[in-house]
Amino acid sequence: MKALLKQFADLCFTVFVFPLFCIYFLCRFAGMGDSSFWTISQFLSLFPGLTGNYLRKNFYRLSMTRCDKDCAVLFGTIFSQANTEIGKGVYIGPQCNIGKCSIGDHCTLGSGVHIMSGKRQHNFDDLNTPIQEQGGIFEKVLIGEDTWIGNCALIMANVGKKCVIGAGAVVTKDVEDFSIAAGNPAQIIRKRTV
Repeated sequence: MKALLKQFADLCFTVFVFPLFCIYFLCRFAGMGDSSFWTISQFLSLFPGLTGNYLRKNFYRLSMTRCDKDCAVLFGTIFSQANTEIGKGVYIGPQCNIGKCSIGDHCTLGSGVHIMSGKRQHNFDDLNTPIQEQGGIFEKVLIGEDTWIGNCALIMANVGKKCVIGAGAVVTKDVEDFSIAAGNPAQIIRKRTV
């Protein structure tokens, strides 16, 4: 019965957010896809509780590269890129800021986690051009399945599967599978074993 109610709620909220998806789709067709996506993401981040979660995940199911219906995206979380993937059973805590990434199944992100679109988003070599005008490269950051990222961590590189990233860690280099990493910059403390 519970699964049936969830399916019905998903259907209702999909119908409710469909006009927002149409706006996003038209803006994307007109070349304003990224700005319209994060504008709608900011708007939807303001709805609290279960209602907000259903609004967000059903809009993202329509607009992102992949967003599983069995995920939770809590209050205040903003996505900046539609080319993002959210796997099954993913929990994204409140106040997160998520860039271009792929989050594997059953990952847990604490509150205030930032996943940037790689570490080369801003060029700054030309002293005669403002940094804001120098552009950059947006890379898809990969977060492996069943990984836990602690509160306020900043992720700029890939994180393997079944990892634990400590609260406040700053990940600037790829983290191997089964690693526990913490610190700024993040260092592998030890490996998880069976």
